Amino acid sequence: MKPEKVNPSLDSSQWPLLLKNYDKLAVRSGNYTPLPCGNSPLRRPIYDYVRYGIINLDKPANPSSHEVVAWIKKILKVEKTGHSGTLDPKVTGSLIVCIDRATRLVKSQQGAGKEYVCIVRLHNALKEQSDLSKVIEQLTGALFQRPPLIAAVKRRLRVRTIYESKLVEYDAEKHLGIFWVSCEAGTYIRTLCIHLGLLLGVGGHMQELRRVRSGILTERDNMVTMHDVLDAQYVYENNKDESYLRWAIKPLEFLLTNYKRIVVKDSAVNAICFGAKLMIPGLLRYDNSIDVNDEVVLITTKGEAIALAISQMTSSLMATCDHGVVAKIKRVIMERNTYPKKWGLGPRAKVKKSMIEKGLLDKFGKPNENTPNDWNKNYVDYSNGTAANVTTTSITPIKEEVMEESVPTATPTGEKKKKKKRSTEEVVAEEVKQEETAEVKEEEAPVEEKKAKRKKKKEQSS
Repeated sequence: MKPEKVNPSLDSSQWPLLLKNYDKLAVRSGNYTPLPCGNSPLRRPIYDYVRYGIINLDKPANPSSHEVVAWIKKILKVEKTGHSGTLDPKVTGSLIVCIDRATRLVKSQQGAGKEYVCIVRLHNALKEQSDLSKVIEQLTGALFQRPPLIAAVKRRLRVRTIYESKLVEYDAEKHLGIFWVSCEAGTYIRTLCIHLGLLLGVGGHMQELRRVRSGILTERDNMVTMHDVLDAQYVYENNKDESYLRWAIKPLEFLLTNYKRIVVKDSAVNAICFGAKLMIPGLLRYDNSIDVNDEVVLITTKGEAIALAISQMTSSLMATCDHGVVAKIKRVIMERNTYPKKWGLGPRAKVKKSMIEKGLLDKFGKPNENTPNDWNKNYVDYSNGTAANVTTTSITPIKEEVMEESVPTATPTGEKKKKKKRSTEEVVAEEVKQEETAEVKEEEAPVEEKKAKRKKKKEQSS
């Protein structure tokens, strides 16, 4: 067989979760060493799978959101659980429960948009059904709301946005209307129903409510019940069958599929888990539409979420720049030491460590008074955003006492200032010490004279 001249195209449209359309990401570099650590989100060991999991739960009526979350924590025998936004006890529908490491995404999910289907009961008959649909459409945009008497938050007047709403059905005999609403997090639909009744002039209240979307997950996205979670855990513990549990729990990466992605080299993963910024050398691929201050997700080459970050460069800068900060960490998701430590192993880092041990740099690796001039000339500290100043001048002696200590060699201007400050401080300290010793001597002198007088008196009396 003859070798083909054309390379086969990579179809990643069916790849799972954060790796979907991986081939469409812009390539910064393909030069990296893959490490045999970590796992694809769907193929994690069951212990890690549960700890990095989320549940799109169909919350039952009557128990509160906190009770439901506490029950799941007890059933799954995990350390932490959290939810994506409180639902009132009588309300049903989508409640995203985050387990262990996934609780780090709770705050971002609580602020995500929500959708509800509500049944409103009007207190009197309407003249025309169209009046209700007009008022529902009228109540869109930014609205003033005060939380109801029984609420989980302080009763303060606040503004919440209704993005879209529409009437689904109206029963004129029972005075019941069903409407759908897409709104900002923290909107009280109960208050919205009261406002509907006031605008219609007949009064009204909320009869029933169901949340159909929370963030990007809807009630059609693998929603499970409390019974499913309980049965899945029972089957796993007694039959060692993981399939039911893996069906009920989904990886946290499901919640991040709408974020812009940055792919990171395996050698940079653990540094990010310890809070380091992502720099250009650790960048592999990135989304084409990233702008400065966009919220992005940093992922590994296996599709694992490492952290949420705030981008510091646009996509065009990432393609052309040769150094600098790509993104600052907002929230680390991955556990530390999942990947091995790979920083501080380069030739420059080894030289720096030896210089710290010898006292030529301070404990943070910054220049001090013992630092050689060659290091200051050649080393550029990118964390300050500017290169080191390489102009050299001679140090001028301040006083005769300092002149002996200072050596008139060529040093950077920054160091010259530091030495001047230190030398003046030393001179002032010496002068203060001399004054103090002089005062002490003056105080001691009269004391000795008094003692001598007392001795003379004793001798005369004897």
